[in-house]
Amino acid sequence: MSHGGQARVHPGLKLDWGRIGTVLLDMDGTLLDLNFDNHFWQRHVPLRYAQARNLQLAAAHEELQNRYHAKSGTLDWYSVDYWEAELDLDIMRLKEEVAHLIAVHPHVTDFLDAARAMSKRLLLVTNAHHKSLSLKMDRTGLAGYFDQMFTSHELGLAKEDPAFWGRLQQVAPFDPATTLLVDDSLPVLDSAKRFGIAHLVAVLRPDTQLPEKDTGDYAAIDDFRALLRRRG
Repeated sequence: MSHGGQARVHPGLKLDWGRIGTVLLDMDGTLLDLNFDNHFWQRHVPLRYAQARNLQLAAAHEELQNRYHAKSGTLDWYSVDYWEAELDLDIMRLKEEVAHLIAVHPHVTDFLDAARAMSKRLLLVTNAHHKSLSLKMDRTGLAGYFDQMFTSHELGLAKEDPAFWGRLQQVAPFDPATTLLVDDSLPVLDSAKRFGIAHLVAVLRPDTQLPEKDTGDYAAIDDFRALLRRRG
């Protein structure tokens, strides 16, 4: 995301804030820099796994990539408890080792302040495990901005499953027609679209250390200021 200059947006982004009552916000890659998670799973875990198993780093990396791929998009992939049991590693202790990389994307708090000032209902909706959520909220102090926070684990489905949104609606009633979702995952945005959530925005650069991603037909932002300037 841009740290200076003008916020750049996908030309399809047009938000009428008068028609939006509920704002659903993803955490990793959306509010927070995905660099932490990518570094953790792609570099730090393979390193510690190789050390624990006396493996070459390349071999550990290849083995873990295969394991990750097999669980992609499922609750297990996002579960600290699953990977602790599967890899026999203290995942939360390892996360603490690189927790200095946890960072809030630029202008997120400005957006959250503005949304609260407009009396919008703010829900954090994440696939992250509750242990990861706690670590990141402790590090960032963002929890106080939200009316409620939900993890996919407590609802029993990953956000990639369109039925997730129905379960969320049961515990936190919302009207899809007046709801905005901002998420960096295209499969999640696809599932929300199938459910009927009307206002969908993607994130161009979830990981600030990587190039912008192709967000397809979804309107997208590289900075939360882009949403502020489109207040109705």
